[in-house]
Amino acid sequence: METVFLKKGEDRRLRAGHLWVFSNEIDVRRSPLSSFTPGQNVLVADCGGRILGTGYVNPASLIAVRMVSRKAEEALDADLLRRRLTDALALRERMFSRPFYRLCHGEGDFLPGLVADRHGDHIVCQITTAGMDSHTEELLSVLNDMLHPASVLLDNDVASRDLEGLERFQKSALGDVPDETEIEENGMTYALPLRGGQKTGWFYDQRVNRAALTPFVEAAPGCHVLDAFCYAGGFGALAAKKGAGRVSFLDASAQALSYARKNGEAAGAEVETLQGDALTLLADLRREGRTFDIVCLDPPAFIKRKKDARQGLEAYARVNELGLDLVRPGGMLMTCSCSHHLEADALRAAVTRAAAKRRRNARLLFQGFQGPDHPIHPAMPETAYLKAFLFHLPA
Repeated sequence: METVFLKKGEDRRLRAGHLWVFSNEIDVRRSPLSSFTPGQNVLVADCGGRILGTGYVNPASLIAVRMVSRKAEEALDADLLRRRLTDALALRERMFSRPFYRLCHGEGDFLPGLVADRHGDHIVCQITTAGMDSHTEELLSVLNDMLHPASVLLDNDVASRDLEGLERFQKSALGDVPDETEIEENGMTYALPLRGGQKTGWFYDQRVNRAALTPFVEAAPGCHVLDAFCYAGGFGALAAKKGAGRVSFLDASAQALSYARKNGEAAGAEVETLQGDALTLLADLRREGRTFDIVCLDPPAFIKRKKDARQGLEAYARVNELGLDLVRPGGMLMTCSCSHHLEADALRAAVTRAAAKRRRNARLLFQGFQGPDHPIHPAMPETAYLKAFLFHLPA
């Protein structure tokens, strides 16, 4: 393997465990980026030539190198994929008795550029980097040997591939991928779309946070729940199973709402669906004077880039103000953010300010993160993205 040399002092973050090398950290006189091909395996060395490990390079990307090993002889290949995925599978099987989880979570499982969700017999993979993309065939072979899935869908129609100079597409890579399937989570069975679904089909990262809400639903049988930004009804359908009498699902996607209705009704609740821009619909509900016993807010990432932080924070403040106004006295507000650029304290403060402005008291009962099948790399704060808070708003 050829070597990428770092500038003086740029090795500290890598020595602390981080897996990314940015293009401005590379000594381009000793290792000109133009001499490498996208996805090429490389050695990474400090300015003194001491080898820090191996990675793969993409000269066109801001993140020019992603580390895969601290060992000089260990490059990304079929053997490394097999060992890392075997380890990831063993960990999931310790945590879950049924095969419904995120099997691989990129850097959290030491395989940058790869996300794989296991929906029973069906696997959905998302490959976002040139280095991982060049090993697609080896990946598919390893998954087939390990799990013998009925199908594997490559859901590579994501914006992050643009940054790597990769084509966007979605295609069946193995077997016959169904249009929809069923998954199990927290004792609930959900129907969900595989082809054309959001992300990789389901948001397993919210599993623990959905479960945290259930005791409060069970303590208020017949309650009315608003599940905003609902997708296929993750929060609301589980609330229905746990005793909610009525669930209102709100989302911009007609497809998402069709699955939310299906899941909510199967769980035994009276279901209402509201389609359109969430902020507009939440404002309409407030203007109509409607209130709910429990309001769940799980919006998409309002802050996708650091430079958008101010505008995104305003959006989070607005949606939480609207959500809080829809909570009846004595009710609950579950609010979430999947923007890794938004600090947990900032989200909590948005609710706190909204409550104070309205002269309402708020109790924080639960603080949640992404589930354990979405492991956080301890040296990479970028991998700790999901925040969830459950507030009680007393009468």
